[in-house]
Amino acid sequence: MEHHDVVIIGGGPAGLTLACELRERGRKDVVVLEREAQAGGIPRHCGHGGFGLYNSWRTHKGPTFAKLLREPAREIDLRTATTVLNFTMSGNLRLHSAKGIQEMSAGTLVLATGTREASRAARLIGGNKLPGVMNTGELQQRVYLNHEKPFSRPVIIGSEWVSFSSLLTCRHAGMRVQAMITEEASLDAPGIFGLGARLVFGAPVLRKAKLRAILGHKKVEAVEVEQGGTTKQIACDGVIISGKFRSESALYADGFIEREGWAPKVTEQFKTSRPNVLAVGNVLGHLERAGTCMLQARELAKVMTA
Repeated sequence: MEHHDVVIIGGGPAGLTLACELRERGRKDVVVLEREAQAGGIPRHCGHGGFGLYNSWRTHKGPTFAKLLREPAREIDLRTATTVLNFTMSGNLRLHSAKGIQEMSAGTLVLATGTREASRAARLIGGNKLPGVMNTGELQQRVYLNHEKPFSRPVIIGSEWVSFSSLLTCRHAGMRVQAMITEEASLDAPGIFGLGARLVFGAPVLRKAKLRAILGHKKVEAVEVEQGGTTKQIACDGVIISGKFRSESALYADGFIEREGWAPKVTEQFKTSRPNVLAVGNVLGHLERAGTCMLQARELAKVMTA
Protein backbone atom coordinates (compact mmCIF):
# COMPACT_ATOMS: atom_id res chain seq x y z
CA MET A 1 0.00 0.00 0.00
CA GLU A 2 1.22 3.48 -0.82
CA HIS A 3 2.18 5.37 2.36
CA HIS A 4 2.84 9.07 3.01
CA ASP A 5 3.90 11.08 6.01
CA VAL A 6 1.05 13.60 5.60
CA VAL A 7 -2.08 13.32 3.47
CA ILE A 8 -4.22 16.44 3.06
CA ILE A 9 -7.78 16.01 1.80
CA GLY A 10 -8.77 19.16 -0.07
CA GLY A 11 -6.85 21.37 -2.48
CA GLY A 12 -8.36 24.75 -1.65
CA PRO A 13 -6.63 27.73 0.01
CA ALA A 14 -6.14 25.90 3.33
CA GLY A 15 -4.94 22.59 1.87
CA LEU A 16 -2.54 24.07 -0.68
CA THR A 17 -1.11 26.58 1.80
CA LEU A 18 -0.54 23.88 4.40
CA ALA A 19 1.23 21.62 1.92
CA CYS A 20 3.54 24.43 0.77
CA GLU A 21 4.30 25.53 4.34
CA LEU A 22 5.10 21.97 5.41
CA ARG A 23 7.44 21.60 2.47
CA GLU A 24 9.25 24.82 3.35
CA ARG A 25 9.60 23.52 6.91
CA GLY A 26 11.18 20.27 5.78
CA ARG A 27 8.22 17.90 5.62
CA LYS A 28 8.71 16.58 2.08
CA ASP A 29 6.41 13.54 2.00
CA VAL A 30 3.12 15.40 1.70
CA VAL A 31 0.26 14.52 -0.66
CA VAL A 32 -2.79 16.67 -1.43
CA LEU A 33 -5.91 14.88 -2.69
CA GLU A 34 -8.39 17.07 -4.58
CA ARG A 35 -11.62 15.71 -6.01
CA GLU A 36 -12.01 18.46 -8.63
CA ALA A 37 -10.05 18.40 -11.88
CA GLN A 38 -8.20 21.54 -10.81
CA ALA A 39 -7.08 22.69 -7.37
CA GLY A 40 -7.79 26.12 -5.92
CA GLY A 41 -11.11 25.66 -4.17
CA ILE A 42 -14.10 27.95 -4.40
CA PRO A 43 -12.10 30.96 -5.73
CA ARG A 44 -11.67 29.09 -9.03
CA HIS A 45 -15.22 29.88 -10.03
CA CYS A 46 -15.76 33.23 -8.31
CA GLY A 47 -15.41 35.66 -11.17
CA HIS A 48 -15.64 38.75 -9.00
CA GLY A 49 -12.75 40.51 -7.23
CA GLY A 50 -11.86 40.78 -3.55
CA PHE A 51 -9.44 37.86 -3.20
CA GLY A 52 -5.83 38.05 -2.05
CA LEU A 53 -5.72 41.25 -0.04
CA TYR A 54 -4.16 39.39 2.87
CA ASN A 55 -1.57 37.65 0.75
CA SER A 56 -0.37 40.37 -1.61
CA TRP A 57 -1.98 43.63 -0.46
CA ARG A 58 -3.91 43.76 -3.68
CA THR A 59 -7.10 42.09 -4.73
CA HIS A 60 -7.67 39.64 -7.57
CA LYS A 61 -10.59 37.95 -9.20
CA GLY A 62 -11.16 34.44 -7.92
CA PRO A 63 -9.62 32.49 -10.84
CA THR A 64 -6.48 34.65 -10.75
CA PHE A 65 -6.18 34.15 -7.00
CA ALA A 66 -6.62 30.38 -7.40
CA LYS A 67 -3.87 30.37 -10.02
CA LEU A 68 -1.57 32.23 -7.62
CA LEU A 69 -2.34 29.56 -5.02
CA ARG A 70 -1.43 26.77 -7.41
CA GLU A 71 1.87 28.21 -8.59
CA PRO A 72 3.92 27.50 -5.43
CA ALA A 73 2.16 24.13 -5.19
CA ARG A 74 3.89 22.85 -8.32
CA GLU A 75 6.57 21.28 -6.16
CA ILE A 76 4.15 19.26 -4.04
CA ASP A 77 2.45 15.96 -4.80
CA LEU A 78 -0.98 17.26 -5.81
CA ARG A 79 -3.42 14.69 -7.18
CA THR A 80 -6.55 16.18 -8.72
CA ALA A 81 -9.68 14.32 -9.81
CA THR A 82 -9.08 12.05 -6.84
CA THR A 83 -11.95 11.43 -4.44
CA VAL A 84 -11.44 10.05 -0.94
CA LEU A 85 -14.18 7.49 -0.36
CA ASN A 86 -13.45 6.84 3.32
CA PHE A 87 -10.71 6.48 5.87
CA THR A 88 -10.16 4.36 8.97
CA MET A 89 -8.87 4.92 12.49
CA SER A 90 -5.51 3.50 11.46
CA GLY A 91 -5.09 6.19 8.78
CA ASN A 92 -5.88 4.06 5.74
CA LEU A 93 -7.78 5.69 2.89
CA ARG A 94 -9.75 4.37 -0.06
CA LEU A 95 -9.50 6.60 -3.13
CA HIS A 96 -11.15 6.78 -6.51
CA SER A 97 -9.43 8.28 -9.52
CA ALA A 98 -8.95 7.54 -13.20
CA LYS A 99 -6.80 4.62 -12.06
CA GLY A 100 -9.79 3.10 -10.27
CA ILE A 101 -10.02 2.25 -6.58
CA GLN A 102 -6.75 2.60 -4.69
CA GLU A 103 -5.63 2.44 -1.09
CA MET A 104 -3.24 4.74 0.72
CA SER A 105 -2.05 5.09 4.29
CA ALA A 106 -1.12 8.29 6.11
CA GLY A 107 0.96 9.02 9.17
CA THR A 108 -1.08 12.18 9.67
CA LEU A 109 -4.36 12.96 7.94
CA VAL A 110 -5.55 16.55 7.55
CA LEU A 111 -9.16 17.40 6.70
CA ALA A 112 -9.34 20.54 4.57
CA THR A 113 -12.56 19.65 2.80
CA GLY A 114 -14.21 23.03 3.20
CA THR A 115 -17.89 23.76 3.45
CA ARG A 116 -21.04 23.72 1.36
CA GLU A 117 -24.34 25.53 1.19
CA ALA A 118 -27.47 24.11 2.77
CA SER A 119 -29.65 22.29 0.26
CA ARG A 120 -33.25 22.95 -0.69
CA ALA A 121 -34.29 19.92 1.33
CA ALA A 122 -32.48 21.18 4.42
CA ARG A 123 -34.43 24.45 4.15
CA LEU A 124 -37.79 22.69 3.84
CA ILE A 125 -38.73 24.45 0.60
CA GLY A 126 -41.83 22.92 -0.93
CA GLY A 127 -43.04 22.65 -4.51
CA ASN A 128 -42.01 20.62 -7.51
CA LYS A 129 -38.53 19.30 -8.23
CA LEU A 130 -37.57 21.26 -11.31
CA PRO A 131 -34.43 22.11 -13.25
CA GLY A 132 -33.21 25.64 -12.67
CA VAL A 133 -32.81 25.35 -8.90
CA MET A 134 -29.22 25.44 -7.69
CA ASN A 135 -26.87 26.81 -5.07
CA THR A 136 -24.26 29.51 -5.60
CA GLY A 137 -21.47 27.02 -6.14
CA GLU A 138 -23.24 25.34 -9.05
CA LEU A 139 -24.27 28.70 -10.51
CA GLN A 140 -20.72 30.00 -10.51
CA GLN A 141 -19.30 26.80 -11.93
CA ARG A 142 -21.82 26.86 -14.79
CA VAL A 143 -21.32 30.56 -15.51
CA TYR A 144 -17.58 31.00 -15.06
CA LEU A 145 -16.23 27.54 -15.86
CA ASN A 146 -18.76 26.26 -18.42
CA HIS A 147 -19.85 29.64 -19.81
CA GLU A 148 -23.52 28.74 -19.48
CA LYS A 149 -26.55 30.92 -18.78
CA PRO A 150 -28.84 28.55 -16.85
CA PHE A 151 -31.74 31.05 -16.59
CA SER A 152 -32.56 34.72 -17.23
CA ARG A 153 -34.81 35.92 -14.37
CA PRO A 154 -33.88 34.11 -11.13
CA VAL A 155 -34.59 34.92 -7.51
CA ILE A 156 -31.89 34.61 -4.87
CA ILE A 157 -32.60 33.08 -1.46
CA GLY A 158 -30.36 34.51 1.26
CA SER A 159 -28.63 37.75 2.22
CA GLU A 160 -25.10 36.62 3.09
CA TRP A 161 -21.95 37.77 1.32
CA VAL A 162 -22.25 34.76 -0.95
CA SER A 163 -25.80 35.81 -1.88
CA PHE A 164 -24.47 39.07 -3.24
CA SER A 165 -21.72 37.12 -4.95
CA SER A 166 -24.57 35.33 -6.74
CA LEU A 167 -25.98 38.71 -7.71
CA LEU A 168 -22.67 39.70 -9.30
CA THR A 169 -22.50 36.37 -11.11
CA CYS A 170 -25.99 36.91 -12.50
CA ARG A 171 -25.06 40.33 -13.80
CA HIS A 172 -21.91 38.91 -15.37
CA ALA A 173 -24.05 36.40 -17.27
CA GLY A 174 -26.65 38.96 -18.33
CA MET A 175 -29.39 37.76 -15.95
CA ARG A 176 -31.83 40.08 -14.21
CA VAL A 177 -32.52 39.06 -10.62
CA GLN A 178 -36.21 39.49 -9.73
CA ALA A 179 -35.73 39.63 -5.95
CA MET A 180 -33.52 38.61 -3.04
CA ILE A 181 -35.43 36.88 -0.25
CA THR A 182 -34.30 36.59 3.38
CA GLU A 183 -36.08 35.44 6.51
CA GLU A 184 -34.06 37.87 8.62
CA ALA A 185 -35.00 41.47 9.48
CA SER A 186 -31.49 42.66 8.62
CA LEU A 187 -28.98 41.43 6.08
CA ASP A 188 -26.21 39.03 7.02
CA ALA A 189 -23.98 41.05 4.66
CA PRO A 190 -23.40 44.81 5.23
CA GLY A 191 -26.69 46.73 5.01
CA ILE A 192 -25.43 48.94 2.19
CA PHE A 193 -25.43 45.86 -0.04
CA GLY A 194 -29.24 45.80 0.08
CA LEU A 195 -29.45 49.37 -1.13
CA GLY A 196 -26.99 48.58 -3.90
CA ALA A 197 -28.96 45.51 -4.95
CA ARG A 198 -32.07 47.61 -5.44
CA LEU A 199 -30.54 50.76 -6.94
CA VAL A 200 -27.74 49.26 -9.05
CA PHE A 201 -29.13 45.84 -9.94
CA GLY A 202 -32.87 46.51 -9.74
CA ALA A 203 -33.29 43.58 -7.32
CA PRO A 204 -35.43 44.38 -4.26
CA VAL A 205 -34.49 42.65 -1.02
CA LEU A 206 -37.53 41.14 0.72
CA ARG A 207 -36.79 40.93 4.44
CA LYS A 208 -38.65 38.76 6.97
CA ALA A 209 -39.89 36.81 4.00
CA LYS A 210 -39.87 33.03 3.55
CA LEU A 211 -39.82 31.03 0.37
CA ARG A 212 -42.65 28.53 0.73
CA ALA A 213 -42.65 26.76 -2.62
CA ILE A 214 -41.12 26.64 -6.07
CA LEU A 215 -43.82 26.52 -8.72
CA GLY A 216 -43.85 25.27 -12.30
CA HIS A 217 -44.39 22.19 -14.42
CA LYS A 218 -41.41 21.35 -16.61
CA LYS A 219 -39.42 24.41 -15.50
CA VAL A 220 -39.47 27.07 -12.80
CA GLU A 221 -42.26 29.57 -13.43
CA ALA A 222 -42.64 31.35 -10.07
CA VAL A 223 -41.93 31.16 -6.36
CA GLU A 224 -44.44 31.48 -3.53
CA VAL A 225 -43.26 33.82 -0.78
CA GLU A 226 -44.81 34.55 2.60
CA GLN A 227 -44.13 37.98 4.08
CA GLY A 228 -45.98 39.88 6.77
CA GLY A 229 -48.80 37.37 6.99
CA THR A 230 -49.57 37.42 3.28
CA THR A 231 -48.52 35.13 0.48
CA LYS A 232 -47.64 36.22 -3.03
CA GLN A 233 -46.06 34.79 -6.15
CA ILE A 234 -43.01 36.20 -7.91
CA ALA A 235 -42.55 35.23 -11.54
CA CYS A 236 -39.07 33.87 -12.27
CA ASP A 237 -37.33 31.12 -14.22
CA GLY A 238 -34.70 30.04 -11.72
CA VAL A 239 -33.94 29.87 -7.99
CA ILE A 240 -30.51 30.33 -6.41
CA ILE A 241 -30.34 28.95 -2.87
CA SER A 242 -27.38 30.65 -1.25
CA GLY A 243 -25.55 30.55 2.06
CA LYS A 244 -26.23 28.78 5.37
CA PHE A 245 -22.94 26.98 4.97
CA ARG A 246 -22.09 23.87 6.88
CA SER A 247 -18.96 21.74 7.04
CA GLU A 248 -18.41 19.16 4.33
CA SER A 249 -18.86 16.25 6.72
CA ALA A 250 -19.38 13.28 4.41
CA LEU A 251 -16.09 11.65 5.43
CA TYR A 252 -16.82 11.68 9.15
CA ALA A 253 -20.62 11.57 9.25
CA ASP A 254 -20.50 8.07 10.77
CA GLY A 255 -19.20 9.37 14.09
CA PHE A 256 -15.59 8.48 13.37
CA ILE A 257 -14.50 11.72 15.05
CA GLU A 258 -16.29 13.95 17.54
CA ARG A 259 -18.25 16.85 16.08
CA GLU A 260 -19.64 20.21 17.06
CA GLY A 261 -22.69 20.47 14.85
CA TRP A 262 -21.47 19.46 11.40
CA ALA A 263 -17.85 20.44 12.05
CA PRO A 264 -15.12 18.28 13.55
CA LYS A 265 -14.42 19.23 17.14
CA VAL A 266 -10.83 20.47 17.35
CA THR A 267 -8.43 21.87 19.92
CA GLU A 268 -6.64 25.20 19.51
CA GLN A 269 -3.95 23.22 17.71
CA PHE A 270 -6.44 21.86 15.15
CA LYS A 271 -6.40 18.35 16.62
CA THR A 272 -9.56 16.26 16.37
CA SER A 273 -10.60 13.50 18.75
CA ARG A 274 -8.41 11.11 16.70
CA PRO A 275 -4.68 11.51 17.38
CA ASN A 276 -3.63 11.23 13.74
CA VAL A 277 -6.41 13.38 12.25
CA LEU A 278 -6.27 17.19 12.07
CA ALA A 279 -8.65 19.71 10.49
CA VAL A 280 -8.18 23.23 9.12
CA GLY A 281 -10.02 25.86 7.11
CA ASN A 282 -13.71 26.13 6.43
CA VAL A 283 -14.37 22.51 7.42
CA LEU A 284 -14.21 23.87 10.98
CA GLY A 285 -17.69 25.24 10.50
CA HIS A 286 -17.43 28.97 9.87
CA LEU A 287 -17.26 30.32 6.37
CA GLU A 288 -14.03 32.27 6.44
CA ARG A 289 -12.30 34.29 3.77
CA ALA A 290 -9.56 32.55 1.84
CA GLY A 291 -6.91 34.63 3.62
CA THR A 292 -8.16 33.49 7.02
CA CYS A 293 -8.00 29.86 5.91
CA MET A 294 -4.43 30.42 4.72
CA LEU A 295 -3.49 31.92 8.10
CA GLN A 296 -4.96 28.89 9.85
CA ALA A 297 -2.98 26.58 7.59
CA ARG A 298 0.26 28.38 8.42
CA GLU A 299 -0.47 28.07 12.11
CA LEU A 300 -1.15 24.38 11.67
CA ALA A 301 2.14 23.94 9.79
CA LYS A 302 3.94 25.43 12.79
CA VAL A 303 2.16 22.96 15.09
CA MET A 304 3.03 20.01 12.86
CA THR A 305 6.72 20.93 12.63
CA ALA A 306 7.28 22.09 16.22
